[in-house]
Amino acid sequence: MDPYLWLEDVEGEAPLDWARERNKATTAALSGARFEELERQALAILETDDKIPYPRRRGAHLWNFWRDAEHPYGLWRRTTLDSYRTDAPEWDVVIDVDALRDAEGENWVWAGATVLRPAGPDGLEWDRALVSLSRGGADASVIREFSISRREWISETDGGFALPENKSQISWIDADNVYVGTDFGPDADGVSTLTESGYPRVAKRWHRGEPLAAAQTVFAGEPTDVSVSAAYDDTPGYERHFVSRSVDFYNAVDYVLDPETGARTLIDAPTDALRAVYRDHMLVRPKTAWELPTGTVEPGSLVAFDFSAYQAGSRDHTVVFTPDAHTSFQGLVFTKSYVLVATMRDVRSELLTLEPGTWERRETRGLPELAEIAVVGVDPRESDEIFCDASSFTMPSTLLYGTAGGALEPIKSAPEQFDTTGVSAEQFFATSEDGTRVPYFVIRQTGAA
Repeated sequence: MDPYLWLEDVEGEAPLDWARERNKATTAALSGARFEELERQALAILETDDKIPYPRRRGAHLWNFWRDAEHPYGLWRRTTLDSYRTDAPEWDVVIDVDALRDAEGENWVWAGATVLRPAGPDGLEWDRALVSLSRGGADASVIREFSISRREWISETDGGFALPENKSQISWIDADNVYVGTDFGPDADGVSTLTESGYPRVAKRWHRGEPLAAAQTVFAGEPTDVSVSAAYDDTPGYERHFVSRSVDFYNAVDYVLDPETGARTLIDAPTDALRAVYRDHMLVRPKTAWELPTGTVEPGSLVAFDFSAYQAGSRDHTVVFTPDAHTSFQGLVFTKSYVLVATMRDVRSELLTLEPGTWERRETRGLPELAEIAVVGVDPRESDEIFCDASSFTMPSTLLYGTAGGALEPIKSAPEQFDTTGVSAEQFFATSEDGTRVPYFVIRQTGAA
């Protein structure tokens, strides 16, 4: 019997008292003048107005969630690209969380927003948002619908979507329908609609104006699952509905859902693999060797399939990336015309630009040498526009803007924390006794021995 099993009661007074006592010891050991100075320095960095406001493209606007000393709980705001590129962008504040807290007398903490993409060529405005607010930063959140154009919440009496505090999941299908997972109460068999982990076990389709109890069940998992979800891909010509069950933290089972019949078709790939479907392509990265009739996919490799053909039984594939002793996979994102694969080669970031279908490499120019690089913004539905964050030993965080397969240029930069004039960074390799080349970096005054 585990003598510490009682600590699993994360909200129980006894486990909380146990944690408080150990926190006291930690605070006593680490607090003092040095801690206060480090705290002051950290707060100065977090609260400065000079940090980069990382953007997300939604239609004609770049959106950003911003916190500073005057707005510790944040501003959800937007601007245009032309304004963003200036030293002092004109921000249109859509939701002021600090003001909302004061107005409603609630300890609201921003937990994100899902905005409905306009439908059709005439849909010029991104207007409806499903906003998540948590009390005090808890995992559970309240979800409410917001009109961006009207700057007001859409009440339930006016047909707005709203969910009480819970570990809910919600996503748009169209202007009048969403997929939702939450605590619906016991099902017809008396089984909880939450998993044992406290997340949704049942996904439903909910129509605007109808009570939540009337929402139609589209998928249900097992009580032992971590969670269940449903989502709609609205890419024109490739519209698909998906449902998924996370059976644990490392394995998930995904299906394509027929919304008319409710029939599900399994995506028969390794449950512990990275899987990404976009347009007519599916990329899979298995963690263990994957035996296929067309050959063995090595662990960590990234392979591409024609998704429709795959679902019909074909296993023809193209190896897009294979790791080696020097190179590892870090992640991928899609743009309209390309797949960007982030890798780490000899502890140096690389960003591969691949053309789907041929999977040939294209060049994206303007990426700095010896820099950590991360793609922080794309909209694959609309364009090949990308925002990348880059930083190095001699360059503070810098926001690069441009197009995949084209060129990037710096448009924002964090302030320098030290003078890098005359300082250079170089990479060298040391050879160990077994012949392994071990990379290392030297940062020095240029020309120093």
